[in-house]
Amino acid sequence: MSRITDTPVKLADGTDSDLSAYAGKVLLIVNTASKCGFTPQYAGLEALQRKFGDRGFSVLAFPCNQFGAQEPGDAAEIANFCSTNYGVTFPVFAKIDVNGANAAPLYRRLKAEAPGVLGTEAIKWNFTKFLIDRAGDVVDRYAPTTKPEELEATIAALL
Repeated sequence: MSRITDTPVKLADGTDSDLSAYAGKVLLIVNTASKCGFTPQYAGLEALQRKFGDRGFSVLAFPCNQFGAQEPGDAAEIANFCSTNYGVTFPVFAKIDVNGANAAPLYRRLKAEAPGVLGTEAIKWNFTKFLIDRAGDVVDRYAPTTKPEELEATIAALL
């Protein structure tokens, strides 16, 4: 099986890419939205990025508009929102679908490798988090209600 970092993604500008730049890093992959009750988690995600970024860690954000149309903006609006309101320095990729027939390949893979409660694969809401180790293996899946700061010890142990 290929590494998770070989999985195709789209950059914020719509360019085809993959996650090879993040090979060998610990990753926290999150589906995000700007108008969600969990949106303040951007601050916690950025705190993790600043705390662990120089040790081989990165948050990777994938905006998604599938839950209550809570990410209506285009790439420029999303980037401006993240920068202005939360000082986000981690990468924010192109808006994607995480469920359904048009789910991004990355999310199809994440859901298959780390099913949710009772083996369900569907993402239930914005700010579902997947923690990936340096080998590219999915360590765990976390619910939207899991605050980023609750993952600090686990991330530190993986680094």
